[in-house]
Order: sequence, then structure tokens, then C-alpha cells
Amino acid sequence: MLEGCQPWPAGVAEEYRRRGWWTGELLGRLLREPARHDPGRVAVVAGGVHYPYGELDARADLLAAGFGKLGIAARDRVVVQLPNSVDFVPVCVALFRLGALPVLALPAHRRAELTYLCTSTCATALVVPDTGGGIDFRDLARQVLPAAPSVRHVLVAGEPDGFTPLAEVTAAPRELPEPDPSDVAFFLLSGGTTGVPKLIPRTHDDYAFQLRATAAAMHFGQDGCYLAVLPVGHNAALGCPGVLGALRAGGRAVLAASPSPDEVFGLIRDEQVTLTTVMPSILPLWMDTAGLFGADLSGLTIEVGGAPLSAEVARRVRPALGATLTHWFGMAEGVLCFTRPGEGDEAAATSQGHPLCPGDEYQIVDESGQDVPPGQTGQLLARGPCTLRGYYAAPQDNARAFTPDGFLRTGDLVRLSPEGCLVVTGRIKDVINRGGEKVSSEEVEAHLMAHPAIRDAAVVAVPDPTLGERSHAAIVAGFPAPDLAELRDFLTSRGLAAFKLPDRLAVVDALPCTGVGKLDRRALAARLTAASAPAELR
Repeated sequence: MLEGCQPWPAGVAEEYRRRGWWTGELLGRLLREPARHDPGRVAVVAGGVHYPYGELDARADLLAAGFGKLGIAARDRVVVQLPNSVDFVPVCVALFRLGALPVLALPAHRRAELTYLCTSTCATALVVPDTGGGIDFRDLARQVLPAAPSVRHVLVAGEPDGFTPLAEVTAAPRELPEPDPSDVAFFLLSGGTTGVPKLIPRTHDDYAFQLRATAAAMHFGQDGCYLAVLPVGHNAALGCPGVLGALRAGGRAVLAASPSPDEVFGLIRDEQVTLTTVMPSILPLWMDTAGLFGADLSGLTIEVGGAPLSAEVARRVRPALGATLTHWFGMAEGVLCFTRPGEGDEAAATSQGHPLCPGDEYQIVDESGQDVPPGQTGQLLARGPCTLRGYYAAPQDNARAFTPDGFLRTGDLVRLSPEGCLVVTGRIKDVINRGGEKVSSEEVEAHLMAHPAIRDAAVVAVPDPTLGERSHAAIVAGFPAPDLAELRDFLTSRGLAAFKLPDRLAVVDALPCTGVGKLDRRALAARLTAASAPAELR
């Protein structure tokens, strides 16, 4: 396995193979079989264009050879920051075939995140769009390059503006040595409890199994159509079964720019979409507007996860939309637990169902690591055929995050229902779940402390009916204290992504501390949630 990555123990890996979960399937084989047997079958729909399997398969071969011509080799890391566009598919498949490793950045990432990803992985290339969402990603790349000397190529999907156009990355296809299925195929990003996201190595074996098993659970086959409304670089839209799972099954993947009703309802109708994944905050919007658009979602299964989902909202889905709801708890680290389509609306409203497969092992423990009694709440520990055994090149994080026998400490608080379903009740990590986007308090605090007027700072979550949680910063500052708009501009200038900017700001005399002098986040969150004095809120 790639240096810096932790393999599964040999005996465990052999058991996963013996039980048929790991089959030696390679992600580079995506597109191949449908392209050979039915090359005209539609694989991807993006921007109103239908792309057949044969065309995308051939493009992936040309790209793989083109990447190689540029000097990109097996095991080289390539940071891929592409939106929900057709380019994402052949770029990733080409890198899989070459044995190079995509590092999947998100469109919302900015200089701080991209610089970290490029430097921490010693990336040899960066793949970006030209523009999007008011951002010129070529300018963003120029900001990253001085701090990332390993990056030899910036490849641009669109107008290159001095960089290499992705359309010209091509060469005659050639036979390529296949990677070991047990080796790393690509990297996802953790939600992060420290200043930067941890890198999650996913192997061909474990991710191919995830694609296959989630598609089977969702009854998704070659007649299925998956709609990606979340960023396709997210695990949820990528492989649960997501875009890659849809292609593995020989079905269609439809890429939407956003979950906006005026875009997705037409796509659902025109493409006969059967499956999609959304964050809970999207459901009320869809339910409130479906009638206005005359949308018929009765043939749709909706996977919902990534943030708290109220039972009241869940129970409204079928009456309002006619759709089937499945409720998910998942992590890019590989932990997946969800209700199946046939388990009923109430199960989806009140639980996150059952693990992906019988090989998943869950423990629920108290603060001392001891099993809690049945029905009691504790931290979820997990290991299994999709769950990593260690983050990339992060020995200190791994010592904290994993037990000696390989269980991942998820940081999530859960209990089991009397029916044996997992019920997620909260988490112990200092991460704000802002509509499914994970915001590290520690990261934002570190940037706030760089402001010359700020003496102390903390960022905590406060409840929000739409996003689940919003970020609330509290600062101890000199006079004049910065207001929220000034701080948001300051953080943006430091390259922080927009979703990480504080939603609210309180200027306080001092931050609450525990008896041992540490920041008392719980007390601060309670105080800020209850705060109503206008002078305190800026």
C-alpha cells in the first residue's frame, strides 16, 4: 500500500475477500463494459447534453495517455477541483486507469484549503475549471502555486488563460499496468476536527464494494438514473451509489449545478430520475415548491443525510412529494448506515437504519471506552470492509482516532432503537454541521486570532431551523472591535471558504472556561443560543 497509508490486517483482508465483499475490482474499469456492449447508451447528462458510454470511455483512455505524456505517473497525487460537469467523470476514470491518485477538492474550497491539499500530498498537478460561481479558479491556482512547488501542471477545463487546457491533454491510448486492487485509488476529505481536513485513502477494493453494495440496497440497476445535486466530490454524491455507482451499474448519472427546484424538477421529469441525495435543508424547499412546478416525484427515492433531519420533516415527504425517503448516517471514512426503501416511512423518520453490510462492526461506548447498556447513548466506534484503518500521513491523528484493534472513533453519539436501528443523537467533536458542510471551529478560530484587534476567539454551533446549525463566533477584542462584515472580509482575504465564515458574532469581555482553565464550549454555545441583548450581538 502507498506509504503513509494503513492497510487492513492481512487476516481481515482475506476474510473480506473470502466473503465476497472485496473482489479485486478496479475503479479504472468504470465505463468499460457498457462502452463495449452498448456504446451509444447514455452515461452522463450535464448542461443539457447527453454523453454516451462509448464517448466517455474513449475520452478517459485519451486522457490517461495524455496525463502520462505530461509525466504524471502511477501513485502521483492530482488535486481535482471540478464542479458537477461532465469533465469530472473522464478525468477521474483516466487517473484511476493510470494509477494516479485523485485528491477530490470541493468547488467551495479556496486558497487555504487548496494550498494544504497540494502541499500535504506533494501533488504533481491541479485540475480546475476556468470560472464558476463568480470565482476565477485560474486566479485561485496562481495564488496556490508559490506555496506548492510540487505542482508542475495546472490543467483547466475551459479557457486556460496561460495554463494547459484540459481539452488538449491527449495522446494515443496505450496499455497501462493495472494497480493492485488493495492499494489506494483516490483521496476523500474528512469533515475535520482540527484546522485542516484529514485525507481519507479509499482503495479500489473497498470503494468498489461500496458502489456495488449501496446500489444493490437502493435497487439501482442499468435502468436507474441518479441525479447529483450535491458536489460530486462529496462521498454522498460520488459513491452511495452516487455518480460512480450509477456508471458501474450501467445506468445514467445526471449532473445538476444545484438543488434549486427550477433546475432539478425539470431534470427529474425529463430524465426520469429514480434516485438522488440531498441534505435535510433541501427537503422543505422542494416540498413547498413542488406544487408550483407541477413536479411529480412519485418515482423518486431520496437519500437524506449529512445533517440532522427532524422526524416532522421526514414524515411530510411522501404526502408532499410522493417520493420514498431513506435516511442515512455516513462518513467519507467509510461508515455507512441507512434505512432501505422497503423499511417504511416511520423507520426513515426516526432512525438511520442498519449498517451497509454484515461485515460492519459497531460498538457504542461511554467516555471510558466501555460498552453502554442497550438503548443508552454513547460514542459510535466502527470498523469494516469500507472503513479506513488510518488517515494519510497522520500518525498523531490516527493515535487519537483509532483504537488499538482498528475501530474508528467517529465522535458521533448514537443509540440503538428497540428494533436494532441506529439513532444518531449528536456528536462530541468540535465541528459545526452547517447544512451538511463541516466547519472546524479550531480552523476558523486560528484565522480569527490573526486579526490584530482580536485577543481571544471561539466559534461554536447554534441551532438553526434551516441549516441545522450555524456558526457563531465570540471574540474578546480591543477598541474598536471589528463587526461581522469586517471579520468575514478579513477571513475571505485569508483564503477561507465562504461556508466557513461565521454567521453571527458576539463581542464578549471574556470566554467561559472550565475548572481547569480550558474553553467551555458547551457553556459558550448555551450562552450564545440564549443571547437576546442587542448590544451583545453585532
